[in-house]
Amino acid sequence: MTSNRPYLLRAIYDWISDNNLTPYMLVDATRSGVRVPTHVIKNGQVVLNLAMRAVANLDLGNEWISFQARFSGVSHSIQIPIPAVLALYAQENGQGMMFPADEDGGEPPTDTPPSPPAPEPPTEGDKPKRGGGSHLRVVK
Repeated sequence: MTSNRPYLLRAIYDWISDNNLTPYMLVDATRSGVRVPTHVIKNGQVVLNLAMRAVANLDLGNEWISFQARFSGVSHSIQIPIPAVLALYAQENGQGMMFPADEDGGEPPTDTPPSPPAPEPPTEGDKPKRGGGSHLRVVK
């Protein structure tokens, strides 16, 4: 029988988001297959904000969770095997669900993680304006 963890993760994520709360995911960063920036790992774990405003291209799959996120202003492709997820909870009140750490013995899923989408080119609104000076003027 397949694991119920990916189904529970999707349900808890929807429940938290539907209640206008911020979904946080606790990940065992020591598990094989986890791809997160090393500078955000603390004590072998990382807490990730999965709010719609914090991530792009979120895919809560059956074997992998993948998305794009910014850390210190730098965009990163994040990939988490489902067994590495230790908890999914609301940041505001802590409600959610914890998962056992040893569900499948630490082996990564056999499928390769999905390839990250190509970054979108900046639109006109994203480009910084390059003028000689400020758009502000002194009013006397």
